[in-house]
Amino acid sequence: MSTITLKLSESDQNRLFETFCDTAGSAPAYAKWQLRPENCVITCYNSGKVVFQGKDAEIYAAAFQKNDDVILPQSGSDEVGTGDYFGPVCVSAAVVDASTLDQIRALGVKDSKALTDSEIRKIAPKLKQLLPHTILIVTPAKYNSVHSTNNMNAIKAKLHNQAYINLSKKTKLPAFCVVDQFAEKPVYYSYLRKEPEVIRSLHFETKAENKYPAVGAASVIARNAFLEFMDEMNAKYHMTFAKGSGAPADQSAAEFVARYGKEKLGEVAKLHFKNTEKLNVQ
Repeated sequence: MSTITLKLSESDQNRLFETFCDTAGSAPAYAKWQLRPENCVITCYNSGKVVFQGKDAEIYAAAFQKNDDVILPQSGSDEVGTGDYFGPVCVSAAVVDASTLDQIRALGVKDSKALTDSEIRKIAPKLKQLLPHTILIVTPAKYNSVHSTNNMNAIKAKLHNQAYINLSKKTKLPAFCVVDQFAEKPVYYSYLRKEPEVIRSLHFETKAENKYPAVGAASVIARNAFLEFMDEMNAKYHMTFAKGSGAPADQSAAEFVARYGKEKLGEVAKLHFKNTEKLNVQ
């Protein structure tokens, strides 16, 4: 059982109460109220201190953590490549604890989209040495095969789940595990209903890369894997594939098809993107 004590503002106290007011019970002495959501007891005292107690205390407290109140240890997962026409989808999960937090911060870890490619290439090898982590890389050919029976979010859910499964085999998963949210929790788990093993009790939050060091680290590690794969593709096909899915990607697609034929496009690109439709090639 975990216990977390936070000093919350009046507005945060009200927001917390309104969220779980249907679980309210009798409050102990010196307390304003007490809530009992699943796997947690939340008590708000007259002093403004709020105590979270229970198996999922970290999960309920997470939304009210300030920058200096980092839950440790924590694990986080993130994916990259889902917005790129060319290249793979890469997912990483990583663990940050009290012994590595300061080093993570010193490296300037944050959402990989806020870092340049050169910064990613410099930071990622250090993170990989420092942190327990896993990396999954889905090649374009594999992605196209899987996408025939799974939508993008289903693919991402299965990859995040597998990243955590792999991580659990390398180290003990912390009680607090964060997914950079791309689907509501019930939807996420619905995608995994046929999976033989599912990691439960995850915390889902949007824009988690800049809130949780472990998610930021995973984002950087995954982005580096994407960049390295793109390097290999560029070398193999003797061209520079554009990132993203805009006009430069259209130009790269036209160049690739002119050189290698449209039948080879599935080796380098995610074919369901609209970029494929724009190709005036039979």
